[in-house]
Amino acid sequence: MSLDRRRFVQTAGLAGLAALTPGLASAETDTAFPAGFIWGAATAAYQVEGAWNLDGKGESIWDRFTHKPGHIKNGDTGDVACDSYHRYPEDIALARRMNMKSYRLSLSWPRIQPDGQGAVNQKGLDFYSRLIDALLEAGIRPFPTLYHWDLPQALQDKGGWPNRDMADRLADYATIVVRALGDRVQEWTVLNEPKTFTQCGYWYGIHAPGLRDPKAFLRATHTANLAVGQAYRAIKAARPNLLVGNAIDVGPVYAASQAQADIAAAERWHKFANLWFILPALTGHYPAGVLPEAEQLALLNWQNGDETRLLADLDVIGLNYYSPWTVADAPGGNGIPGLNTNAEWATVRGGGDGKTANGWDIYPPGFYDILTQMAGVTGQRPIEITENGAAYNMAPDAQGEVKDAPRIAYIRAHLLELRRAMQAGVPVRGYHCWSLLDNFEWAEGYSQRFGLIYVDFAGDRRRTLKDSGAWYAKVAAQNRVI
Repeated sequence: MSLDRRRFVQTAGLAGLAALTPGLASAETDTAFPAGFIWGAATAAYQVEGAWNLDGKGESIWDRFTHKPGHIKNGDTGDVACDSYHRYPEDIALARRMNMKSYRLSLSWPRIQPDGQGAVNQKGLDFYSRLIDALLEAGIRPFPTLYHWDLPQALQDKGGWPNRDMADRLADYATIVVRALGDRVQEWTVLNEPKTFTQCGYWYGIHAPGLRDPKAFLRATHTANLAVGQAYRAIKAARPNLLVGNAIDVGPVYAASQAQADIAAAERWHKFANLWFILPALTGHYPAGVLPEAEQLALLNWQNGDETRLLADLDVIGLNYYSPWTVADAPGGNGIPGLNTNAEWATVRGGGDGKTANGWDIYPPGFYDILTQMAGVTGQRPIEITENGAAYNMAPDAQGEVKDAPRIAYIRAHLLELRRAMQAGVPVRGYHCWSLLDNFEWAEGYSQRFGLIYVDFAGDRRRTLKDSGAWYAKVAAQNRVI
């Protein structure tokens, strides 16, 4: 399906950014970033830690999901993953060698609270305490996410994210964590990509817990938003000095044609894909025009007072970007009551740069487009790029080197667009490449490699710095795109 960049969806409230013009096109004569810009990389607990049943850890929905045949490519699981539970000192040493100042990690909820409520597993907290101390000793900021998809299975057995009680359970968990670790960790992220874990887990069924129930999915989106508000207040109550953010995946939305129906569908999808998980925190309300107004409250299981429960005056905004969206009208519907939108990632006509190894479209200018648009929503709150990267599956050559020039080209092009957005006034203060290590990539198992560091999954989990990792180390050291 072709795209038309001129039909980039503009939404009410973004008029101030509409004046930003392409005249600020990437000028490679100025590739320096501001002093103090934070360079880092990202990981997630289930994707790297392994040790799935050690030291008192409870079962997660991903443990259950991956252990059932047919869910994950090649039958892979995260049982061992990168074995970072045991090898984290080595990973931190590599991050330090790459001149990183920030390490985005996530904490495994069932490792800390095996049943998702009640008793705390002290060995789990002790593990993260050791990890944080090691990062601080290396001069690297720990930047933890409370929830990166590994829900305790015991909570899924009680309904999972469609169950409103989940918001309170997450708030209790947040309190436990920040009381134990908040003396050393200043900045926290509540959720990673709530759109993706609700959509893929409860609507598409391709991620844990593997449900295909559009109405459960919609309820899950509301619970996730409630959880951000509840966790935000819990963290501030436990330690008022801490900074709290949330990480959402975003992408520019382009209409599939100049037909008015497609343009309207693209606007609906933009409101859902990019605004559904940020406006409730900032305003207490959902964007209008996504779900049928007469049915929205029932579809979300809205209750009186939710407009206050949703609120979270976030201190920092995390944004993940990989690809743009192309959208067409779907008169027959797409399974979501009233949405009537067909959305997919697709090559941008006249401007796309091909695809990554896992088939995701490469369109660096989309990074600029979505950053400038999101800044119109989030205002002057600082933004951190919490994920951006690409899958390329090069293995070590005869000399033991990983020549992954396409990854360098991908990151370089996106950093130039990031710099252009910053020059246009978008308040970005940090960038985290996804990912530090090759890791378990959810439904793709170990078939797709995003890492700056190669991991030998077929052997001893040996780490090898890729050419992209060496290049990124120079970028971080020089604080400029090279």
